[in-house]
Amino acid sequence: MTDIEIRDDRAAGLLQAVAGGEVVGRIEYFVLEAPERAVVPVHTVVEPAHEGQGIAGSLARELYGIALREDAAVAPLCPYVAKWAERHPDEAPAAGPELLRAAKEWLVAHPGRF
Repeated sequence: MTDIEIRDDRAAGLLQAVAGGEVVGRIEYFVLEAPERAVVPVHTVVEPAHEGQGIAGSLARELYGIALREDAAVAPLCPYVAKWAERHPDEAPAAGPELLRAAKEWLVAHPGRF
């Protein structure tokens, strides 16, 4: 895998993988405050020329790391992150149904966001 740097642009809701000065992948997310503080990934994208290099997994791992450092949960609405979490239960604690429901409701209430 190419050396990548992962950058968190909280204001834009983007966790970006950067290689050689260009963004090669990203997770789009928002932060939910209730029923508990949670990071909610919605989309994961890796540029086609960089697929298969572990970039999406690195982004998912860092997203869970950020949540852990901030004492927040992760409510994965992104199918990729949800599957990654299933494969890495030691790094990705499962979100409860109430949290997932609240995240989905937030997304519906903010239709232009993603």
